[in-house]
Amino acid sequence: MTGGVTDTESTAEAAVRAAALPLPGGVPTDAELLDFVGGARYVLLGEATHGTAEFYATRARMTRTLVERGGFRAVAVEADWPDAYRVNRYVRGRGDDRDAVDALRGFTRFPMWMWRNTVVRDFVEWLREHNRRDPGRAAGFYGLDLYSMFRSAAEVIGYLQGVDPAAADRARERYACFDQHLDEQRYGYAAAFGAGQDCEDAAVEQLVDLQRMTTGRLPGDRPLDPDERFYAEQNARLVTAAEQYYRAMFGTRVDSWNLRDAHMFQTLTALGDHLRRDHPDEAKIVVWAHNSHLGDARATEMGAAGQWDLGQLVRENLPGVARILGFTTHTGSVLAAAEWDGPPRVERVRPSLPGSVENLLHRADGDRFLLRFDREPVPEHLRSALLERAIGVVYRPDTERQSHYFHARPADRFDALIHIDETTALAPLDPVTRPGTEEPGETYPFSV
Repeated sequence: MTGGVTDTESTAEAAVRAAALPLPGGVPTDAELLDFVGGARYVLLGEATHGTAEFYATRARMTRTLVERGGFRAVAVEADWPDAYRVNRYVRGRGDDRDAVDALRGFTRFPMWMWRNTVVRDFVEWLREHNRRDPGRAAGFYGLDLYSMFRSAAEVIGYLQGVDPAAADRARERYACFDQHLDEQRYGYAAAFGAGQDCEDAAVEQLVDLQRMTTGRLPGDRPLDPDERFYAEQNARLVTAAEQYYRAMFGTRVDSWNLRDAHMFQTLTALGDHLRRDHPDEAKIVVWAHNSHLGDARATEMGAAGQWDLGQLVRENLPGVARILGFTTHTGSVLAAAEWDGPPRVERVRPSLPGSVENLLHRADGDRFLLRFDREPVPEHLRSALLERAIGVVYRPDTERQSHYFHARPADRFDALIHIDETTALAPLDPVTRPGTEEPGETYPFSV
C-alpha cells in the first residue's frame, strides 16, 4: 500500500490509463467514432444525468458525424412521440414553426429542460439546415417515450378528422372513456382501484381499427401520406401502451419500468421498419437516452431483480447491430429538480463515491477520455461490480448513495464509455427565478 492506495486500486487505475483514448476537441475523432460504430444500425448514446451540458453537446457532435458520414437517418430520443414529431416536421421543412425554439414548444410536460435547452436548439437548427442542403440524406427527429396518453389520443382523432371524419367520430367515442379523468396520473389512480377496463378495450380496438385502415386507401381511392399515417398509428399504439403503464404505475416499480422500456423498444423497431421503406440500406438510428435505459440491465443489480431496459432488449432481439456508449462524470454542476414536478435549479454534483466507476476513472486519468470495451485492452476491474451513479431529473445530494447509486459491471453494460471528469449544467431556453442551494442568487434560465 502506497499513500493510502491499495495495490489493487493502483493496478486498476493503471489498467484504465493504458486503455484510455484521448478525445481531441472533446469528442472522438470521426475515424475513431466510425470505427467503433462499424456496421451497426443502432447507436445508443447515453447520459449519466438529464441536466449536463457536456453530455448533450458530445452526443450532438457525434450524431452530426453519424448523419453526415455514417448514413444515419434518424435521432430517437427519450421524449414523448407527439412532442418530438413536431420537431421532426420542422427539421424536414414542414409545419408552421419559424425556428427551433418554436418547434421545441411542444415540450410542455415536466421536465421541459431535457429538450428545451440551448444544445438541443442548436442541434435542431443544424439538422434542418443539413436536410435542406442534402435532402437525399435527410434525417428525422423522433420520440420513444409513452407519457403522452391524452395528447396522443387527441392526435389520432385530429389525424382521422382530416382523412376520414367517420373514423374520427369512432375514435372520439372510444377515447371518451378517458374524459372523466383530469390527467394520466389520475387515470392511473382510478385504474389501480379497478377502473379503466373499458378504456383498455377501447384503446386496443382503436389501434386495430387504425391499422386496418392504413393497409388500404381512403374513400375516393385517395392514398394515405405514409409519414403522417405512421405518426398516427404510433400515437394509437402509444395510447394502448400508456394505458397499461399508468395502470401498472401503482404496482411494482419493475412492472412499470419494464412496460415503459418495452414500449421504447417497440417504437424504435417500428421506426426502423418505417425508415427502411425509403432507405432499405440506410435505416440507421441514433438513440439519445439516459444510461439507465441504454446500458444493458443484465449487468446491474436491477437486472437481477427482474428489470430490463432498452439496451438489453436491443442486444437480445437485434444481436450484432447495435453499439451502446455511456457517459460518466466525477463532479461539477447539474440542472435538476429537488422533487418530481418541482422547479429545476443548478446543483453542485458531489464528488463520486469511493468504490464507484466514476471515482476509479477520476483517479486513473481525470479530464476527458474514451474507453472501448469492444476491443483489448479492457480493464478487468471494469468487468467487476462497481457502484454507478444515475441522476435523472431529480437530484437528492443529501441521500445520494441511496437515491442515485447502484451496482453494475460497466464493461458488460456498455460497449464504450466517455468519462468527463468535471461537467456543467445545461442552459434551458426559459427563465428561472429560483437558484440552486449552492448557486448565487442571480436569475438562471430554466423551463416552467
